[in-house]
Amino acid sequence: MFRAWRAPPLCRARAGAARRWGRAAASEAAAETREDSRYRDTVLLPRSRFPAQLPGRLQPETELETQQKCGFSELYSWQRQRKAKQEFCLHDGPPYANGDPHVGHALNKILKDITNRFHVMRGYKVHYVPGWDCHGLPIELKALSEVKGAENLSPMEIRQRAREFAERAIEKQKSAFIRWGVMADWANCYLTFDPKYEANQLRVFYKMYDKGFIYQDYKPVFWSPSAKTALAEAELEYNEQHVSRSVYMKFPLLKSPPKLSSVIDGSSPASVLVWTTQPWTVPANQAVCYMPDSAYSIVKCKTTGEHFILAADRVESTAAVLDTQFEVISTCKGTDLVEGSYAHPTIPGKISPLLPANHVTMAKGTGLVHTAPAHGMEDYGVASHHQLPTDCLVDESGFFTEAAGPELKNKNVLEEGNEAVIRMLQAAGSLLKEEKYVHSYPYDWRTKKPMIIRASKQWFVNTANVKAAAQDVLKKVKVIPTSAVNRMLEMLDRRTFWCISRQRCWGVPIPVFYQKNTGECLINSETITDVIKVVEQQGTDAWWTLPIEQLLSKEAVAKAGGHDVSDYVKGQDVLDIWFDSGTSWAHVLEGAEQRADTYLEGKDQLGGWFQSSLLTSVAVRKKAPYKTLVVHGFTLGEKGEKMSKSVGNVVDPDVVINGGEDHTKDPPYGADVLRWWVAESNVFTEVLIGPVVLNAARDDINKLRNTLRFMLGNLEGFNPETDSIPPSEMYIVDQYMLHLLHEYGNKVTDAYKEYEFSKVVRLLQAFCSRNLSNFYFSVIKDRLYCEEAKDPKRRSCQTVLAEALDVVVRSFAPILPHLAEEVFQHIPYKKDSEGVFRTGWINASSAWKKPGIEEAIEGACAMRDSFLGSISGKNALEYEVIIVIEPGLLFELMEALQAEETSTDSQLNEIMMASQTTLLSELPKETPADANITKGTFLINLEGGDICEQSSYKVIARPIAKAKCPRCRKYTSDSSSTPCPRCLNVLAGKGST
Repeated sequence: MFRAWRAPPLCRARAGAARRWGRAAASEAAAETREDSRYRDTVLLPRSRFPAQLPGRLQPETELETQQKCGFSELYSWQRQRKAKQEFCLHDGPPYANGDPHVGHALNKILKDITNRFHVMRGYKVHYVPGWDCHGLPIELKALSEVKGAENLSPMEIRQRAREFAERAIEKQKSAFIRWGVMADWANCYLTFDPKYEANQLRVFYKMYDKGFIYQDYKPVFWSPSAKTALAEAELEYNEQHVSRSVYMKFPLLKSPPKLSSVIDGSSPASVLVWTTQPWTVPANQAVCYMPDSAYSIVKCKTTGEHFILAADRVESTAAVLDTQFEVISTCKGTDLVEGSYAHPTIPGKISPLLPANHVTMAKGTGLVHTAPAHGMEDYGVASHHQLPTDCLVDESGFFTEAAGPELKNKNVLEEGNEAVIRMLQAAGSLLKEEKYVHSYPYDWRTKKPMIIRASKQWFVNTANVKAAAQDVLKKVKVIPTSAVNRMLEMLDRRTFWCISRQRCWGVPIPVFYQKNTGECLINSETITDVIKVVEQQGTDAWWTLPIEQLLSKEAVAKAGGHDVSDYVKGQDVLDIWFDSGTSWAHVLEGAEQRADTYLEGKDQLGGWFQSSLLTSVAVRKKAPYKTLVVHGFTLGEKGEKMSKSVGNVVDPDVVINGGEDHTKDPPYGADVLRWWVAESNVFTEVLIGPVVLNAARDDINKLRNTLRFMLGNLEGFNPETDSIPPSEMYIVDQYMLHLLHEYGNKVTDAYKEYEFSKVVRLLQAFCSRNLSNFYFSVIKDRLYCEEAKDPKRRSCQTVLAEALDVVVRSFAPILPHLAEEVFQHIPYKKDSEGVFRTGWINASSAWKKPGIEEAIEGACAMRDSFLGSISGKNALEYEVIIVIEPGLLFELMEALQAEETSTDSQLNEIMMASQTTLLSELPKETPADANITKGTFLINLEGGDICEQSSYKVIARPIAKAKCPRCRKYTSDSSSTPCPRCLNVLAGKGST
């Protein structure tokens, strides 16, 4: 009779009603100690050795035992060896091998492990190779900070110390990842300093070079004086409170623009007004730029009588800054400034032009831009177009060179050099005003020191030629959350070139040779083949240790038109670490496609690894190395603040797991609490962590343990193979729970597929709390405890408990693997089990799905809530219930739960949780005065709305006249000293069979 239709949600009052029932039961339990308890041993109370809590050190100790017993370390290799129809590849973005493991690592690695374990359970063969980014300046600096006289070390000594430092960091991080339960073959990770990895990276480099995507050029790049190397934009961080010494300057006109000669007649001095925040770049000035389409004014200074040229829109604001007044003599277009020239303010005799440029803005300054091609990206563009010099007067350490002149030589451009230039401007009469200017300024992301822009000879990836294809490819990638794809597309759009050379020695050398006399570079298929062969065998140390004759063959030199190998020298630059890690797909990913299902990293990788991987892959193969990108946020303190040692809010994962020195302050939570924190967080925004968050996570897991313990305890003596009851023979409430289990399994599976692990946690908590603990456990306790052990009615709900336990444990196993395996070890009927992860995902039979059954249980629950609400928290067993329903569908549904008019052991009475229930179609002629009567309606919605019927009902609650049974405590006995008829049958062994 139960047809499929859409069910309403569970009744709102149910949870509260169950709590009231629980309080009443607790009160009754206390009273029982004063009564005759001779029947206590005949009640089948839950029995399990599974602990409700693991206080103190027991939690981490139990986890370690579980890892050992359940073969955590062998799981990855086991699943790789089994037969599987499908493979799932999650490519591990390499963490940096330069420090201890932190909560950012925990967030990332645990998210990946949840994903991988889910796919293992679903039968996929998971490909996951952990890796580490091992090269680069930060590792080099940290390694050298441990050495006295580091500046005197040879390149090979530096490389050796950096390698040793990275290896120590890798071992620390690897141990932590293993302790967190991360599944992998930890003996076979990828390291960017492995010879085979380096060789594959050089192959990608040459393919990109051969296709014209990599080139060498002399132009301005972001330069870190503190690290003495070029950096890419992805390696910058911006200090929003940086203070610069900005200056307003006048550059005297030597030749007036022809179109303005009638206005500027030479009778009084005329100058162009210029503003800059980097006075130290003035000695490298080659031009002053104007915007062709903008309006410019020739003004007379009322203080000095001088004539100035500046943007019409900047006249008033500039006069205010200079504390003077300007009288506008004439206004013209920018194009009228053509062919004008001025005298360089610090280099006597140098004449420079006024030039048009589209990068000039009117937002600040004077609308005329001081242009130093060696120290500005747009400035360089102007210089290239007009064939101006791009001479750099600053060395690798950020000091003026000899070419800057004796007044500036050996002075730091950001410190005393800046001061010296300002004094020179003042002495030349060019300085009009100096003031502090607070603005956003690029800093080296590792040394935390200011950057400069400095022209130098570098190797670049021409991203302008590949980014359009990269953007098209990216649009076909699934990105979670979807908002992240727009950020990455915007970043790609702004990127015109990528500087990939670094002036260090700890890295993969750029495999290029230079002709000693001309500086011309030599790289071709022969040279790269020779170098790769050596690197595969000996690693990149060979670039520094071997003579050039063993790296460069005579044949390769001859083919390039050279004469002798000795005419060449090895290049000294190494590749950017983003190129290192960005080519990982070429080494790690398997098969002809070499494409991962998923890359999963923090949002900083939108401009980092996600992007460098995409650019290299698209340049070489015209496709992305990933099908899906999952982007998570950063970790913050629980108040949303950045973690800082000085503030004292840094959360150490090791302390979370094992506890701190003072366990009252830093208790040992174990790894599963850390994993629960990751899963329950909305990881697509910033993720908060701290004592309050961790305590809440531990409490949540303990509530879950209690639910699991109830199920384990009530499965004692039950064997699913021999004792299970078919769904068709079950109580309807038991069938209803199987239906909910099926629905829960589908929702959880869908949430995992979409990386919505916080939704998994919410579904789990709601199902365990509302559906199991507060509802189902409450109504079946009498059947579980008081029926005969093998009674089919008891076996029916035990069958459901076994299925619920299995589904629930599998549903949270990817998140809490230690708890899941611990539970499996306590299941009484599982002997020598293979564990959770080797036995598959949730197996919810489609036969469990019976949507129509919801109406019967939901209707009964609505009446049960009315009943419990009417007795105001009193013991429901002290009452009998009379339910009056007008004839119709609702009455028929209740009849399916109770065929007879009055019953003490019907399915309806079980749900009502009373001692006796009577089902009538009309009010009894006599209703006792002490009865509580409540009214309600219930809407039945059948066949998707085709049948819709609202039925009225009345619930009459009245004290029951019977005595309390000393065994089951229901008021169904004739005497308080004698068990009720049901219990007498059970005691006599005459229960149902």
